[in-house]
Amino acid sequence: GKTATKTTISTLNINLASTSPNYNMMLSRTFQPLQKSITRRFLAAPASTSSTKASEPSTAGSDLANKKLRLVVAVGGNALQRRGERLTIENMLKAAADMAPTMAKLTRKHEIVLTHGNGPQVGELALERSGATFDVLGAESMGQIGFVLAQAMSSNGVTAVPILTQVVVDAYSDAFKDPTKYVGPIYGPHEAQALQQSLGWTIKPDGEYFRRVVPSPGPLEILQIDAIKTLLEHNPSVLPIACGGGGVPVSRIPANPQTLQGVEAVIDKDACGAKLATELEADAYIILTDGGGIWENFGKPDAKEMSEVTPEYLLGTKAGKKFPGSMGPKIQAAIDFVQQSKRPGAWAAIGDLKDVADILAGKEGTVVKTDVSE
Repeated sequence: GKTATKTTISTLNINLASTSPNYNMMLSRTFQPLQKSITRRFLAAPASTSSTKASEPSTAGSDLANKKLRLVVAVGGNALQRRGERLTIENMLKAAADMAPTMAKLTRKHEIVLTHGNGPQVGELALERSGATFDVLGAESMGQIGFVLAQAMSSNGVTAVPILTQVVVDAYSDAFKDPTKYVGPIYGPHEAQALQQSLGWTIKPDGEYFRRVVPSPGPLEILQIDAIKTLLEHNPSVLPIACGGGGVPVSRIPANPQTLQGVEAVIDKDACGAKLATELEADAYIILTDGGGIWENFGKPDAKEMSEVTPEYLLGTKAGKKFPGSMGPKIQAAIDFVQQSKRPGAWAAIGDLKDVADILAGKEGTVVKTDVSE
């Protein structure tokens, strides 16, 4: 059994498992050999308790073993591009083939809607076609990734239906003043500076490297939501793939709100996934990464992956702010879903793609929920 430990919440130093390009190396060298031996803790809101104690693994899935759940599952664009590999269709097909058996197993037990990122893919398309706008490039990447995923799922006995999803945003959002969404490949400092000067890109640090960033306004309305609901209600054996890359950003023309126009932006897929999960009244929203859940004391010898945590605790400690371009949006999306969902007991989880079954069982990843054991 696990022995109880206590720690004062006010002194916790919360850092996160970043999904920046150097994160996998850090995780594999530093944490993977220790992962099975670390103490996983339940962290409640700072206002509700001054200490935490070690406990058994999260109970998110323990009482749901035989219950069919409605799940929205989000996979990052990096799930289709292994670290260090070139972004090619062949490599995307291989990565999707590796992921598909896990997703197929989920669909046989639960009702799934799959959403995905497109950061590497849409950035690559932008390099190839500098004259195209990001709404068009987003639609192209959605079709490309949707095809790759649908083909992989078909090979595992699951019919997947990619839905070209338009998402309304505010064309005058403050997000356009401070671009934050990473797209495309990583660059060294000299190459990044040259691209910034020659092409007028906005470039920001991403770990030890640099990447292009574009505006990322929040999702306001998912236009194809009724089509997704219809698929779930009338053909539950089909796997909808929706809101890929956060959806195609569009705005309504104020003088004629029925008329739509594309917006030069990339919506964060985790934020859009949270809205999708809320509107579908999903039981849970699961965000799958290539680097695990939320870590306490990240980078230190006593680092621990949090097992359960409340939205209030994450907000109170400003967890994720240190990594605004990677883990930060995932944490905020998990918080948004749990706080905005009308579904009783709704929860979110962040964890590694390979651990999805254990995330549902409460053995891996970090679960965000309102009723955390102390």
